[in-house]
Amino acid sequence: MLYLIGLGLSEHGLSLDAVRSIEKCDKVYLENYTVDFPYDITDLGIDESIINLARGDVESDKLINEAKQENVALLVYGAPLFATTHITLLMDARKANVKTRIVQAASVFDAIGETGLQLYKFGKISSMPTWDKGYNPDFMEYVKQNKSIEAHTLLLVDIGLPIDKAIEQLDKCAKDKNVELDKIVLCRKLGTKKSTIFYGTLDQLKKQKVKSPFCFVVPGELHFMEQEALTSFEVKE
Repeated sequence: MLYLIGLGLSEHGLSLDAVRSIEKCDKVYLENYTVDFPYDITDLGIDESIINLARGDVESDKLINEAKQENVALLVYGAPLFATTHITLLMDARKANVKTRIVQAASVFDAIGETGLQLYKFGKISSMPTWDKGYNPDFMEYVKQNKSIEAHTLLLVDIGLPIDKAIEQLDKCAKDKNVELDKIVLCRKLGTKKSTIFYGTLDQLKKQKVKSPFCFVVPGELHFMEQEALTSFEVKE
């Protein structure tokens, strides 16, 4: 059987269901290439040996082939099916007649409610990759679409991208797409004891000392209760 197990957002995010599922497994793998963990993996308190898995192995038939013979777990930060890669893995396993079990956990989208923004008012989620020479993909189109329906945008930031570079890319992409950015939300290590939220202009946010993992929220039309909630996170000059 193949277990896809969500770790939640902090070292204490493992559910009892997750712990018991891990105990049943012969092999326990960790997908750690899509996020900078905000804690040390040893803090999870899992007795079983955890094997780090590269992207190529997750996207190959490795896990499916092993799960035909034994119980295999893939541990995923946050929710187990937030990434399309894991949904594809689940579908491929079912096509191969491999039994699967999903153990759910909180995702960054759950934790974004800490901002006071109403979750049902969010639109499409966008991702900000690291730009390089000749590689400057557009991540602002979803923001533009969401703004057209007055919806908020959760903007996930690529692993390893520093805050100053992320804001530089955000500013340039917004100008290229003629998207006006007033005040936006910067969230750091949501769901942990070090969770921090900032609300301000790009110039104000670039002065904050923030390390990965972090994400942005570009607000759409704000309800007065949302505006009041964000006020408590405003960056002071």
